[in-house]
Amino acid sequence: MMAGMRISARADYAIRVLLELAADTTRPITCEAVASTQDIPARFIKAVIRDLRQAGLVRSQRGCEGGYWLAKAAGDVTVRDAVVAVDGEFLSVRGEPRPALSYHGTAAGMAPFWSDVEAGLDAILRATTIADLLTDAAPARVAT
Repeated sequence: MMAGMRISARADYAIRVLLELAADTTRPITCEAVASTQDIPARFIKAVIRDLRQAGLVRSQRGCEGGYWLAKAAGDVTVRDAVVAVDGEFLSVRGEPRPALSYHGTAAGMAPFWSDVEAGLDAILRATTIADLLTDAAPARVAT
């Protein structure tokens, strides 16, 4: 069995937070409510929401009726936006950003290969919005 590609817990949590906020736009939702509904550890939720807010994807409302809202329409927020908000640029090989990689000799074809992988992943993440995931209308999936 092939080991899967690794997506950080923070990226997974960020997407789930955005889905939860997109599901009910009539009122702000608290960190605690999102953490409970999505089974996200409380120690992570505030940091993830902070990153989403700093990226302009989430806005906050203070006070008794406070909580968080999507800052944009769910159809205008891509999965890539969420991943980059919490993890920064997403593809690295051996812990190095892809553009910094250098290959020699018989492995020289690896650099363009990783570039193609990055472009494919980027295209899928850019093409998929939070609204798509909420309605299960994500772009065509690759057969496994």
